[in-house]
Amino acid sequence: MGGQYRITGDKYPRMRRPRRRGRLVLMVVASVAVLGVGGWGTLQLIDVFTGGGKQAAAAGPKADCASKVSPSPTTNAAVPKPAQITVNVYNATPRSGLAKSTADELKKRGFKIGDVGNASTQFDKKVKGTGILLGPAASLDTSLPVLATQLTGAERRTEATRKGTAVDLIIGTAFKDLTAKAAADKALATLSGPAAPAASASPKACS
Repeated sequence: MGGQYRITGDKYPRMRRPRRRGRLVLMVVASVAVLGVGGWGTLQLIDVFTGGGKQAAAAGPKADCASKVSPSPTTNAAVPKPAQITVNVYNATPRSGLAKSTADELKKRGFKIGDVGNASTQFDKKVKGTGILLGPAASLDTSLPVLATQLTGAERRTEATRKGTAVDLIIGTAFKDLTAKAAADKALATLSGPAAPAASASPKACS
């Protein structure tokens, strides 16, 4: 070549288009991602058709194999019958005759009647509700709940130092009458009925 610019030597610059490295990198990353997803899907299929379902299949028999709870009815022996309860009836209101009429009705319903009369100064004209049921500490879960079925809304109290088993029904100023006999009998039947079923395991062979 002539002119101002001459090329000397035996090496000539290569006139080549630059490589597209970005596209090559993108293709490599995409290939790796496809292979990863495909491998994960293959493992899932293998897990399903070989061992993955074993745990779920075993869950059913294990659940059936667990100890079964069957009700074991037990009567509430702690609750006495009305005939086993002696009730003292006291009137803490200004109205006369309430103690006797209430005691007579309780007697008809099967309770034993003890003392009948006016309330002591501790309670006289000081009971604002329908009444107070008072007894020894041991009566809290025995005699008092039974007597409470006969007078809805009555307050229950116990005295730790009190002797004997008799309980008191102290009539309050809001008292109108004892609970209707039908309702009282229903409440008493519920109270005296079977207690909550006790859990009893029925044996069953497990493989």
